[in-house]
Amino acid sequence: MLSERQMMILRAVVRDFTNTGVPVGSKALAKQLPIHVSSATIRNEMAALEEQGLIKKTHSSSGRIPSVEGYRYYVDHLVKPDPLRPNDIDVIQSSLGGDFHKIDEIISQSATILSNLTSYTAFTLKPELKDSRLSGFRLVPLGKRHIMAILVTDSGDVENQTFDVAGDVDGEQLEAVVRLINDQLVGLTLPEVLKKLQADIPVQIANYLQSPQGFLDIFGDVLTRAAQERFYVGGRLNLLNFSQDSDVDSLKSLYSLIDKTDDIASVLGQPSDKISVRIGNEMTNDALRNFSLITATYDVDQHGQGMIAILGPTRMPYSRMLGIVGAFREELAKKLLDYYRFYDE
Repeated sequence: MLSERQMMILRAVVRDFTNTGVPVGSKALAKQLPIHVSSATIRNEMAALEEQGLIKKTHSSSGRIPSVEGYRYYVDHLVKPDPLRPNDIDVIQSSLGGDFHKIDEIISQSATILSNLTSYTAFTLKPELKDSRLSGFRLVPLGKRHIMAILVTDSGDVENQTFDVAGDVDGEQLEAVVRLINDQLVGLTLPEVLKKLQADIPVQIANYLQSPQGFLDIFGDVLTRAAQERFYVGGRLNLLNFSQDSDVDSLKSLYSLIDKTDDIASVLGQPSDKISVRIGNEMTNDALRNFSLITATYDVDQHGQGMIAILGPTRMPYSRMLGIVGAFREELAKKLLDYYRFYDE
């Protein structure tokens, strides 16, 4: 347990270092603390904090900086989210106030907005799709045997893909396949559709197409893309502004990590109703040892939960970042609920 004075000093060390990047000494702290304490007393308290592993010396200065454990204690016990600046709210609301035609457009734009607000790398994940249902499937001729397959879900998501049909396939056969899919599969959840696509549907489509596998591959691909989790990344280049590692291979590993859906899903972890902060080696990937990750879910009622996150240095201003993330998830949820209400009308 820390004393009140030790907590006051740790809070000041974290805030001063995150603001300046300069190790903090006892004289600087004496000027910042809201109570009068001598430099000697502060040095003794800093020595106690150092013994507990919450602050540490640097090689180049007699000052102290927070350790990972110090940041952890600060985030868990001392930090309070800063209220958003009026300009921040205006930026969020105006940026989300445009006309969007797809959920993905809103989520993608959100990653950019969040990155611009924080100057860090931002991630956004659209609401979970496990309960989304197929609401329609169409094939649109594009000429010269080019066809566009269009799949629509009840949540307003639209996926499409173009492909070529064989010369022995005519329009009536394709229309029969479309009717079959809409009759048999509309109203089912996407996982249910994928399951049926591997069971009885291929046999039924074979009644209309002599070689149905090519069509099944296309339909399966569009369906899989509609069902998969969709991450968007904003501010990739911001990583270069605070990366402590100038090694090219390390930077390549870092960028490779954030561009792979499976890897970044593993890093972000499972959704939690609380705003979560993970620091340095608390993340399993060694490429993130000098970073902190703040994640938060946003709730859009029966349409599920999505996630937002920011990746920045361990030396981030946690109070401000927590304030931004907390407010942003509320504004994003409002925008999506408005979209769903409009779509359902």
